[in-house]
Amino acid sequence: MKKRGLKSKLLSILLTGCMVVSLAACSSQSNQKNDSSKKEGTESGTNSKADKYEVTLGRMTTANPKLPDGDTYEDNAYTRWAEEVLNIDLKDAFEANGTDYDTQISLALSSGELPDMMTIRNQAVLEEMVDNDLIADLTEVWDKYASDTLKEAVDSFDGRALDRITFDGKIMMLPATDPDPGPTEAWIRSDWLQELGIKVDADHNHIITLDELKMIAKEFLEKNPGKAQNPVGMAFTPNLTGDDPSSANSINAITSAFGAYPRTWMNDNGQVSYGSTSEPMKRALSLAADWFKEGIIDPQLGTRTWDDITSLLTNGQIGIVFGPWHMPDWLLNNVRELDKNATFEAYAIEDEKGKVNTKHINPVVGGVVVRKGFKHPEIAIQIANMFYDTMKYKPEEVAKYPEVENYINNAVDGTARPFNIEMSSSTSLLDDYADIEKGVKDEIKIEDARTVESQNVIKSVKAYLADSANAATADWARYHSRMKGIGLIQSLTESNTINFITPVFPVETATMKTNMANLNKLEEETFLKIVTGATPVDSGFQDFVSQWNKQGGEQIIKEIQEQIK
Repeated sequence: MKKRGLKSKLLSILLTGCMVVSLAACSSQSNQKNDSSKKEGTESGTNSKADKYEVTLGRMTTANPKLPDGDTYEDNAYTRWAEEVLNIDLKDAFEANGTDYDTQISLALSSGELPDMMTIRNQAVLEEMVDNDLIADLTEVWDKYASDTLKEAVDSFDGRALDRITFDGKIMMLPATDPDPGPTEAWIRSDWLQELGIKVDADHNHIITLDELKMIAKEFLEKNPGKAQNPVGMAFTPNLTGDDPSSANSINAITSAFGAYPRTWMNDNGQVSYGSTSEPMKRALSLAADWFKEGIIDPQLGTRTWDDITSLLTNGQIGIVFGPWHMPDWLLNNVRELDKNATFEAYAIEDEKGKVNTKHINPVVGGVVVRKGFKHPEIAIQIANMFYDTMKYKPEEVAKYPEVENYINNAVDGTARPFNIEMSSSTSLLDDYADIEKGVKDEIKIEDARTVESQNVIKSVKAYLADSANAATADWARYHSRMKGIGLIQSLTESNTINFITPVFPVETATMKTNMANLNKLEEETFLKIVTGATPVDSGFQDFVSQWNKQGGEQIIKEIQEQIK
């Protein structure tokens, strides 16, 4: 099991205005105050009807939760379900999205007013909380209360997940576990391909070359099937790359075709390196620079925001977008809302050997912690059982709560649940797809699918296939994300075409903490200058690598090297 490390560090990632020693003290005082103001529950964590137990949450939100009118993050079908079953009263201590959420955690820790439970987003924050004795040991309540399904999900990662949350033999966090999302997919308007008579993917394996991708973008740009003003071939956000293999609106699909893995710590036969400084990365940037010069990449690259790219899609100005398998559920669905004829096809981009490159993700990226002193930490496990076991695998229980079923059917965002995490097994993505495919083909009954979500997806896909022209947008989205998005990952897996590499997942080092933000800024600015032609490829990239090493990159690699010994 993992030992506690990186002791006596400042909480500089999150903490401002409170020294570590005083933090622990003020947190302890606050916790005593908070507990004394609450009514004590039973040993099971579910109280008598006359004696509900209040639970405060740090809630990480999203921009578009699809909540019905009148419902809020604090009061919705999911929270009402948890409150009724567990007889608790959930209150949000704070709600925020993205970096604003990190700020809220910072404020909570600085003031010592920690919520009873909150989502955290990275390993370094967990280590700091453990080192400063701020969170509860969950070992006993995990062993006693966690369902077999949750335990099996964590165990499916062969110890890699459990190791991230265990310190001196103690489980300190309810982990967010996710299967690999697969490669960045190129989502291309298939109705436009058909309209223009563009022929690609001759062998129908949904794998295309970089040359084919360029050709499609050029055809869309020149022939303008969306009949829009100022059509665009391909558009990307200013940061260009992402550390997630399926990062949306990034050039990761292009870099992977060169075997380049940006923002990734690589293990080359025991030697740590950084993917963004590799020779394949320079080759990928060189190609992107050529495409920009030819006008295939958005001439406004560097100024387009995420929302701008969404507008390009919905306005019919662009027909290619890059991202994960679930893009239709939360982005491409906006296109369908405005254009009932819109359809997309998911493609993977192959390298020169015909392989589709991607990387494994960290099996645990954050999770839920319980503040030390909270009298009923088992409630966190019971909430997890409800939403990551019962809601997934026990439709007969969910059927007792029609408004919860309605949320599931209408794809209300998972952030509406008390915890903004997922807890899935390492094989769950393709396991679920296997059920969906069989259900759509009538090879199994819908009710025989393993999960409630899969059962509902089967119904949606069948509804879409029965009347695609008039199908609801939610049915359109589920058809595209599962049958196209995950279907592509399945076919790549079956054909052994997908090539996974396993990166290094370091705990944040001392130099990372002080220098990484500036290094990331250097990387983003340099890559943007190279692609837009403001800096020559060869000399610009060489200078970037030199500066990156001098400004802390070389030292970070040494520190990570020490971790993996």
